[in-house]
Amino acid sequence: MSNRAVSRRIPLAVGVVLASTLTAEAGAQGASLPPALELRVPKPPTVGTAENASFLVYELHITSFTPQPVALKKIEVLDGSASGRVLASVSDSVLMRSVARPGVNLTGADRLKLSGGTRGIVFLWFRVEGSSAPRSVLHRVTVETGAGDSTRTQLLDGANVPVAADAVVIGPPLRGGVWLTANGPANESGHRRALIPVAGTPSIAQRFAIDYVRVGTDDKTFTGEQLKNESYHAQGSDALAVANGTVVAVKDSIPENVPGITSRAVPITLETVGGNHVIIDIGGGKYAFYAHLQPGSLKVKVGDRVRRGQVIGLVGNSGNSTEPHLHFHISDGNSPLGSEGVPYRQESFEVVGRCRTFNLGCQRSDPVTRKAEVPLANLLIRFP
Repeated sequence: MSNRAVSRRIPLAVGVVLASTLTAEAGAQGASLPPALELRVPKPPTVGTAENASFLVYELHITSFTPQPVALKKIEVLDGSASGRVLASVSDSVLMRSVARPGVNLTGADRLKLSGGTRGIVFLWFRVEGSSAPRSVLHRVTVETGAGDSTRTQLLDGANVPVAADAVVIGPPLRGGVWLTANGPANESGHRRALIPVAGTPSIAQRFAIDYVRVGTDDKTFTGEQLKNESYHAQGSDALAVANGTVVAVKDSIPENVPGITSRAVPITLETVGGNHVIIDIGGGKYAFYAHLQPGSLKVKVGDRVRRGQVIGLVGNSGNSTEPHLHFHISDGNSPLGSEGVPYRQESFEVVGRCRTFNLGCQRSDPVTRKAEVPLANLLIRFP
């Protein structure tokens, strides 16, 4: 037989105090306390739009404040308004795939077991109705403790988390195409899961990043000698300012790599990971980041005012890059990795096909124009 204790909207600070002052007394007095967990959303979500649908993408950090092992069973996302409608629910194998455990290598059900002082990070991605997207969300976490006949199921409701609806509209970062949106927005892409501590704070600057790789009619990214950057269709393409703004950071003079998985011209550090790059403050707390440009090709300097559509540099293969391409993302700060990625809306692009994964299983289709959306992973697209 199992016992169930339910707590509703327990303030997080109070939960921590309970965990530290009452846990030792609870067993002796038979107290029924809420799970001693911290629920935290480091970056509140902004409504995004893709393929005629709206969605929310963000992370829920769950940290255990009790020495007793706790198993995550289900995560529900509720509308923070009085309706309290369930917007999303993840459990079982979906929950396993959605949870990461920083600092430890766990698989399967072990990934869902939190011992004292450990953390699970739930990567959430779910659709919402654009016309009635919630103004806030809260999280209901179901956990189990104990085993066998002593198994106990508990629920914990977190605090309201605000939701923004002001995804910035931008112009194209490149011209023409066809461009493959490699490593683009998807819940299990490498960019999406790149939680990186910078200056003591972990963040996901690349949450909505795209590696734009140009492909030919055969869907390959190069023609001719594979070890020459000049053989790649993306090499030397113009990188364009996506909005009016001010250049706040540039990096130049990093030599280009020889194309290849492990070939790097310089050691990869926080300073060199983006290669030659440009960051533009486009206003409203949003920063556009362009990485892996050709050395000596940058056409702007810090302090320059740029106009939408202006050429800021040429696509190359510098920094942490395997072949010529443009890494592009928008975040809330002028640090390439020490900021939080935010969704944006491309004013217009044309979808002409899809690939199963990077440069594999590609199928062309009749062109479909998309407006005010973010391109998702592994699309074949053209810009105006």
